[in-house]
Amino acid sequence: MRRKHLVLLVALALLATMAAGCAQTAKEAEQPAPAKPQTETIIVGSDTTFAPLEFADAKGNYVGFDVDLINAIGEEANLKIDFRSMPFDGLIAALTANQIDAAISSMSITEERKKSIDFSEPYYKSGLSIAVQSSRTDIDSLEDLQGKIIAVQSGTTGEAEARKVPGATVRSFTNSDQTFMELKNGGADAVINDLPVTGYYIAQGHPEVKMVGDLLNGEQYGIALNKSNADLLAKINDGLKKLKENGKYDEIYKKWF
Repeated sequence: MRRKHLVLLVALALLATMAAGCAQTAKEAEQPAPAKPQTETIIVGSDTTFAPLEFADAKGNYVGFDVDLINAIGEEANLKIDFRSMPFDGLIAALTANQIDAAISSMSITEERKKSIDFSEPYYKSGLSIAVQSSRTDIDSLEDLQGKIIAVQSGTTGEAEARKVPGATVRSFTNSDQTFMELKNGGADAVINDLPVTGYYIAQGHPEVKMVGDLLNGEQYGIALNKSNADLLAKINDGLKKLKENGKYDEIYKKWF
């Protein structure tokens, strides 16, 4: 009899344990799932005429290194990117007027620009180059541009560099494609532009243009933001850091360069 009582007690204990477990599971099921962090939508401006950094493909889609990079940062930082195309020389004004939240447009980090806007950590090392018609043999350096006509994109560091050349006539255009067209048509002796953009332009089937001389100066690109947006700056820097650590940055870089 004692053995039967013992078995009965053990069975009852097991049933009680199972019932308690089921009750706990049911209670947990009643608890709402943890809320997912709310995705923040940010408006990002860019001059989409600067291949291979940012440009429109044959179907009109915005593509390029900067486009892929900001979208990847958005995924890491839980940000939805509302990408807007606008002229380069209007980006800083749009930031300070809070018309856009950020700008990624091959924008070099300079002390002058930092007076009015903030920059993320650098994401690309670049510099300025000189391009001339392939038939030219009289221009090999910045000094050779004295008294010459130089085509540049308005608002860029290339424009600022060209204006330092003694006696040079500087012709400013809305986008880089227009500067190369001016060069090809003989309206300018040279173009001063970012090295990766000039290199990409030549590689896309323009042997009539060549680069000459050394890299004029070293520059680093940064993502630009309004100075009042410290929280967004922190999110973008954190997302960029994660991309560099998990290898996704390198994947994007190899895709375009």
